[in-house]
Amino acid sequence: MPTSDGSAGAARRARLAGLYAIVGGAAAVEQARAAIAGGARVVQVRIKDAPAGAVLAAAREIVALARGRALVIVNDRADLALLSGADGVHLGDEDLPPAEARRLLGPDLLVGRTTRTLEEAREALREGADHVGFGPIFPTGSKALAVPARGAGMLREVAAALAAPVVAIGGIGPANAGEVARAGAACAAVIGALFDAGDARANAERLAAAFEAGRAAREATR
Repeated sequence: MPTSDGSAGAARRARLAGLYAIVGGAAAVEQARAAIAGGARVVQVRIKDAPAGAVLAAAREIVALARGRALVIVNDRADLALLSGADGVHLGDEDLPPAEARRLLGPDLLVGRTTRTLEEAREALREGADHVGFGPIFPTGSKALAVPARGAGMLREVAAALAAPVVAIGGIGPANAGEVARAGAACAAVIGALFDAGDARANAERLAAAFEAGRAAREATR
């Protein structure tokens, strides 16, 4: 495992904030370009049905266009995250355990883990993740899930209990992005409200502004 004092990892964690765009398919690079131009602070590369080489090529291109502007996270594949120069990996239920991804990536890259409950989130952090995805917060059509929507109340409980960033996902759009921020999420992960209809850059601008307004409201009550 690479050795480091961990300062680069801490700096990356501090940048986990705001709109988190999930891009994929043949248009992943253009989606990332539009989302970043509209204010996305994090981009996850989630390309499910392509050879590893194609995913690596897309991830490298997105890393290049995001440099100095947004973090880039590769879904599922810690090896491709490392090879592409991305900022980290996001792991699902069928991927490497966080501890094994951490062994590969070292302390300077991010390791996120999908979770559905507070206990799952705590376990992910114990196993080596430094942040968690939590959801679905609201009903979503982007991914079929066997669990009901968690709701903003449960998100608030998880965010308050963890000393780590929480990325909220599931059914988030301009109308509720502020609610997610007020509940304590570091980021709002979005697919459909960004790319399903309309101009992706304009959609990103609206989402980023809504999230920031919610974050500012939360800070004002502290």
